[in-house]
Amino acid sequence: MKKRILGKSGLEVSALGLGCMGLSFALGPIPEKKDAIKLLRGAFDRGVTFFDSAEAYGPYANEELLGEALAPFRDQVVIATKFGFLDGRPDKGVDSRPETIRAVAEASLKRLKTDRIDLLYQHRVDTNVPMEDVAGTVKELIAEGKVKHFGMSEAGVQSIRRAHAVQPVAVLQSEYSLWWREPEQEVLPVLEELGIGFVPFSPLGKGFLTGKIDETTKFDSTDFRNVVPRFSEENRKANQVLVDVLGTLAGQKQITPAQLALAWLLAQKPWIVPIPGTTKLNRLEENLGAVEVELSAAEVQEIDAAASAVQVQGARYPPQFQARVGK
Repeated sequence: MKKRILGKSGLEVSALGLGCMGLSFALGPIPEKKDAIKLLRGAFDRGVTFFDSAEAYGPYANEELLGEALAPFRDQVVIATKFGFLDGRPDKGVDSRPETIRAVAEASLKRLKTDRIDLLYQHRVDTNVPMEDVAGTVKELIAEGKVKHFGMSEAGVQSIRRAHAVQPVAVLQSEYSLWWREPEQEVLPVLEELGIGFVPFSPLGKGFLTGKIDETTKFDSTDFRNVVPRFSEENRKANQVLVDVLGTLAGQKQITPAQLALAWLLAQKPWIVPIPGTTKLNRLEENLGAVEVELSAAEVQEIDAAASAVQVQGARYPPQFQARVGK
């Protein structure tokens, strides 16, 4: 497995990480614990060293799962987790008060069965708490050895700058893929300027870019995609055009659409590390195959041009979730 360093932080991880949310939260049926542990350990066996969790995934269940699964090789992996929701519940709203950050960090350390959190993200910006207080609290946790690196998720450029002035931000995590390219406008230039690594979540468009979802797909009642406008039946039908384009380009290279989408992301910047999630070992292996895909500058340009010609339909979040991003 190839490695990458996230910005100027010195944090080295596998070129692809594993987004672990779906193992216990939001994306349909949750796998049996033994199967989830098998997947996590299988990822490590295949070279993955970067695992992404959050107290809100469950809540709490995801961190407990990772704590157990990764314990045998804890010192060989990088574990990221997040604070920022009241009682670890996104439906209750944001909470990044300093006392909450400290309490969450202590609880996460116990659940993860570890003495340090490699990367601690603010899950969403809390406009009720000065960013200087948030970054300052994480700075204290870093000084105490409980946290190694500070990250932010879905933050806007002003929040990133304010936080970075207090405690260097090692990583920004936000959605980025061939069907959500907004970070290219303002965020990526600021990350490059400040030396901050970028971790795209939903790099496969919550599964849509794999070509395995179409207008007839029925999601489980617990699946978050049921409330995402972009996944309405009408929009899935319209957005199939993008998947068809990617399928054609992937076929020319004899790779899968998922591998093409991930390889495109890896080709954008050397400090980008996508974290596709999955509950299936065969999908994990397919995703990891993208690391070996070499795209020429001309091929990247061709993919860009083809994708840009398609107008993706539907918002990526329902209004109540969209209101929390880009702050």
